[in-house]
Amino acid sequence: MRFFSYAAVVGAITGLATARPSEPSKHLRPLLEKRQQFPQGEPIDAQGNGGPILGGTNKELDLQNPDNLGAQATDNGMVPNFKWSFSDSKNRIFPGGWLREQVVTDLPASRDIAGAQLHLNKGALRELHWHRVTEWAYVYQGRVRVAAVDEDGKNQVADLQVGDIWYFPKGQAHTLQGLDDQNEFLLAFDDGDFDATGTTFGVDDWITHTPRSILAKNFGVNESVFDTVPSKEPVVSNGTIGSANVDSPNGMLDGNSSYVYKLSQVDVPRAPGGGGTLAKVDSRNFPIATRIAAAIVTLEPKGLRELHWHPNAEEWLYFHKGQARATVFLGGGLARTFDFRAGDTGVFPENSGHYIENISETEQLVWIELYKSDRVADVSLTQWLALTPPDIVASVLKIPRSVVDQLKKEKQILIAGQ
Repeated sequence: MRFFSYAAVVGAITGLATARPSEPSKHLRPLLEKRQQFPQGEPIDAQGNGGPILGGTNKELDLQNPDNLGAQATDNGMVPNFKWSFSDSKNRIFPGGWLREQVVTDLPASRDIAGAQLHLNKGALRELHWHRVTEWAYVYQGRVRVAAVDEDGKNQVADLQVGDIWYFPKGQAHTLQGLDDQNEFLLAFDDGDFDATGTTFGVDDWITHTPRSILAKNFGVNESVFDTVPSKEPVVSNGTIGSANVDSPNGMLDGNSSYVYKLSQVDVPRAPGGGGTLAKVDSRNFPIATRIAAAIVTLEPKGLRELHWHPNAEEWLYFHKGQARATVFLGGGLARTFDFRAGDTGVFPENSGHYIENISETEQLVWIELYKSDRVADVSLTQWLALTPPDIVASVLKIPRSVVDQLKKEKQILIAGQ
């Protein structure tokens, strides 16, 4: 009886999606691989097609993005850019830290989600504010104190560490403070146009644009109290760490109303396929999170996030560690491959087919997936084919029935490297 490896099955299926030239013989392959110049940053394929870049170019970027040069023969058509790097974003520097963003004007395909990295020094404060959009965050360095109050006067003050998440529904009042010497986290919002007017509202800004007589009447104090309020919105400012105890007569935001999820305290099992871990954090285990769903993924060297698509939302990604390759399939013969590394963001359109591969031999790949949805949902290509009558699959794809019979009926979410 003949057995087929899982890699061979995947190769057989994906190879039929796009017409391609016949494979070279094993004797010619080393010669052709030597002729192609993508690793050297030149758009020259194994058949000698293309030519060197003679005009101005950024050689370092060319070397980092061989698939932009045409390294994948299965790419086809004019597919827009789905990638951005935080290194290309403008840093805004403040007394207590810095901020850099990726919004829809940076990455036009990212309509659902905007992202940012925010750094706070010890004691530094993200000023008292609120948004017309949902805020989601993941701590990846240090510790952060979050404080929030809802419309019923319930409050929550919590200290979060690496791996923890917070979620503020739109319009909820909140502030942030760094607790360690250096603290940093990923922020995300459920609107790609986050910088639009009327999105963020700061208390300092509001107070300085309200008549002093009204402030005095509202707070029951003398007008002079507000002489020292900053005239320019501080965004981030230095501060001193004080007590976290604030009791509300209206109760606390806890249980299903809690704005924080302590993922650092969760033992995340290995994902099906054995190639790493995938922690889903959405409304099913974090009830307040009805507008942004998340998956935090660690993929072992040479591992593969299996071929799949998301039926409910576009996928926004932040790559935190490692190097990746992903091909996005848009239907109609359109496909484009992207190279990602730490600090990059990306977006895959809703229902577009794709995979993510860790291209490193030694380093883990760590990334975060976000969806403007109440849940993380994906459809596995392999599982779909395995649960469809096998004769139909074999007939449509023109592959042996014996190959179809070997397909796994359970999702292989993160496939271990071969």
